Amino acid sequence: MVGTIVQGNRLATAQGRDIGIIDMESDSNKTYLFISEILKMRAIRDPDHIIFTLVNAKGGAAATLTCSQLHKRAEKVSNLLNERAKVNTGDHVALIFPPGIDLICAFYGCLYVGAVPVTIRPPHPQNLQTTLPTVRMIVDVSKSTLVLSNQNIIKLLKSKEASNVVDVKSWPVILDTDDMPKKKIVPTYRAPTAELLAYLDFSVSTTGMLAGIKMSHAAVTSLCRSMKLACELYPSRHIALCLDPYCGLGFALWCLSSVYSGHHSILIPPSEIEINPGLWLSAVSQYQVRDTFCSYGVMELCTKGLASSVGILKQRGVNLACVRTCVVVAEERPRINLTTSFSKLFSALGLSPRAVSTSFGCRVNVAICLQGASSPEPSCVYVDLRALRNDRVSLVERGSPHSLCLLESGKLLPGVKVIIAHPDTKGHCGDSHLGEIWVQAPHNASGYYSVFGNEISDGGNGSEQFNARLVTGSTGEVYARTGYLGFLRRTESTSTPSSVALHSTDTIDIMSLSDLSLASSNQSTLSSNATATAELPELHDAVFVVGALDETIILRGMRYHPIDIENSVMRCHRKIAECAVFAWTNLLVVVVELDGNESEALDLVPLVTNVVLEEHHLIVGVAVVVDPGVVPINSRGEKQRMHLRDGFLADQLDPIYVAYNM
Repeated sequence: MVGTIVQGNRLATAQGRDIGIIDMESDSNKTYLFISEILKMRAIRDPDHIIFTLVNAKGGAAATLTCSQLHKRAEKVSNLLNERAKVNTGDHVALIFPPGIDLICAFYGCLYVGAVPVTIRPPHPQNLQTTLPTVRMIVDVSKSTLVLSNQNIIKLLKSKEASNVVDVKSWPVILDTDDMPKKKIVPTYRAPTAELLAYLDFSVSTTGMLAGIKMSHAAVTSLCRSMKLACELYPSRHIALCLDPYCGLGFALWCLSSVYSGHHSILIPPSEIEINPGLWLSAVSQYQVRDTFCSYGVMELCTKGLASSVGILKQRGVNLACVRTCVVVAEERPRINLTTSFSKLFSALGLSPRAVSTSFGCRVNVAICLQGASSPEPSCVYVDLRALRNDRVSLVERGSPHSLCLLESGKLLPGVKVIIAHPDTKGHCGDSHLGEIWVQAPHNASGYYSVFGNEISDGGNGSEQFNARLVTGSTGEVYARTGYLGFLRRTESTSTPSSVALHSTDTIDIMSLSDLSLASSNQSTLSSNATATAELPELHDAVFVVGALDETIILRGMRYHPIDIENSVMRCHRKIAECAVFAWTNLLVVVVELDGNESEALDLVPLVTNVVLEEHHLIVGVAVVVDPGVVPINSRGEKQRMHLRDGFLADQLDPIYVAYNM
């Protein structure tokens, strides 16, 4: 007990279940350190097994891909890189593809020649002015020596409209994967060590920082193995994915997980949901999917677009009773209002309210928490909002004044350990304190490749962020700092035996996978864990994410989280479509979107200022009323508050009304 108590509280430490150990001394097991080697092995052992199906806007299968087909197409891409570009080992290759099969084939084609792929979202044809510079910036910052894309995207990059934004002649060499050479296939490359770089993952954070992280081959397979154990991903599984495949956990699910675990991934591009909001749920019903992953953006589109169409979907035979887990892939505090609305709306289609949950990942580790197949229902707690402003966690009863409901961000993945540390002093926090989440895991990123748009305290390489040590307690252990504030709370799991028991098909899958990668020790661990869980209620440490450290607003010596103020503002008037807050010098700026007549703009100002004063004891310095769509939201459905702040300072918002309280 000594060393685990701080002022009467338990030190905040939590750990996922043991990931198991594979003996890597044997040559056969060394194969499983490389995702490209696993693909080759699957192409030999199970060539006709379908691992990818791309769904089109009408709900039909636009394309399917077996293990053998993926391997052969990847070989063709590797041949293209060798013949036309003379790619060297370690060269960075930008992959600019729409969400689909081509992106996956290009990714493995790069691995086959030892190139380092960088997946980049294509520019939007209707918005080249803002999206094309981001694409070009990632190509430049990643130091990509060439660009791989398809005919349509290349045509767009070289169009007259694009030339008005970016100099067409300044692009690196661009190769078209629709035009493959027919020469002999060259032998594929295998990295001498699994610690070498597998791919670069670039993402723009909500604070406007473009950060690229380095993922090694060992980290890739560790991540896939951890997800396989947590979500029980076997070849007989059908997994539906409706999220962006360009970075973070979305990329890992779209491009990596199926190849490692052998399950069938049904790919639904989020852009198709804008055309047909019922597409994702119809596909889930059609394929009898038990596990599905989406983004908040997709969930919001379905909730708004299908609110009056649930009866029609029911008449078409859409049934969601098959869904066991519906996980929102996110890098933020769980949006409990949206997940609750989604659950209630589609309960009429058989969706279990216990199925919907969230995950949590960030730049230093793309998957820290994820609701697994046998995980108990996510827990929620009510905390005192006033105590939270002073970095203290005080649990209160539901309905108490100043109470804030927080939802657990999924369960810790196997092999993951997290602690809560003070962001400034680096001391270990107790359970009753809000602090920064630090993570230790085999699938942590190796470090930042580059960071653009923000300065890092240790000179720009971010080494301190990936190699942080506590100043007290276990000072020898190394952690990565997530940059997110949160806390841990020990809760008792509640699970039904049916959610834990392995089905007969699962047993068959496990037996078949014993030939592929997982040692028998992992299987016995899995079955023993399932048995123990069925017999006794399991105590686990729930991770509660409160918000990004960079986005917090310090006013009057207290820490405020923008989402809390925004939620208060959203409730004060039904015509407020969206809201965002940020600090300007020592003033609080509130931007609200008015979904109504401009004559109502003046009415919103006193309502906004009053609710912020009453609930948060803050004086609004500037209230800005704008048209719908002004608050920038990225593809993950996250508000870009810093971009909004830049637009405000540059006088680019074109507001309906501005009220100053200087």
